[in-house]
Amino acid sequence: MNEVRVGAIRIGKGNPLVLIAGPCVIENEEIIFTTASRLKEICDRLAVPFIFKSSYDKANRTSITSFRGPGVKKGLRVLEDIRNKLSVPVISDVHSPEEVGPASEVLDLLQIPAFLCRQTDLVVSASRTGKPVNIKKGQFLSPGDVRNIIEKFVSTGNQSLLITERGTSFGYNNLVVDFRGFPIMRAFGYPVIFDVTHSLQLPGGEGNRSGGQREFAAPLARAAVAAGVDGLFIETHPEPDRALSDGPNMIPLAEVEGFLKQTQAIHDRLREMGIV
Repeated sequence: MNEVRVGAIRIGKGNPLVLIAGPCVIENEEIIFTTASRLKEICDRLAVPFIFKSSYDKANRTSITSFRGPGVKKGLRVLEDIRNKLSVPVISDVHSPEEVGPASEVLDLLQIPAFLCRQTDLVVSASRTGKPVNIKKGQFLSPGDVRNIIEKFVSTGNQSLLITERGTSFGYNNLVVDFRGFPIMRAFGYPVIFDVTHSLQLPGGEGNRSGGQREFAAPLARAAVAAGVDGLFIETHPEPDRALSDGPNMIPLAEVEGFLKQTQAIHDRLREMGIV
């Protein structure tokens, strides 16, 4: 398996379980810094490698009236402040080849959203930066279809790729996680991340917005770690029920430490056994 480096963090190939976490969208600087600071404290205490995530633009909201974020310029400035003041790597979504350039000047890890994972120009543009990229598997793809995404990405010579599972569409307004997909995707030779909270979405399930089932986050995360994933992606917020995006599936910030202790214990045991 390829080992992917994000700054000093090493992902895959038996390295510690990495955490990619933060609020769904940049609502304001207070919430962002509060959440990032708390996550850093927790991860430092538990020795969990940590990458901070928040979106500067949520371009795929259900409703035209939904909050999207501060936009590229202001959002990247906020993420750069987090990166510099807290000394943590940062990740955010890119939605078009035009965004890739300015985003790559700030972000340590670029992310391609699930709905855009088959957009060849976007995948290739992100790869050409030479930076590590996290590509989320579309809800409409099988685990085996990821091979085609990988071929597009590595066509530029960049091998720094993460693949993220975020659930598969199961009828209307529902997602399920096929745990067979983790070993299938890891067999392609790149680290696999489990997006815990987006896998618990009920897309469009509340009419003009998505619902969610955060109560299942912990058991799904434990199962994914036991299945051998290389990292977890979670969205968290001090008050998820008041969040401006994806509140129903975000984990309360106060619950993150207990959540990580459970998953870290499972991963550590698998490393001791030589399974991951």
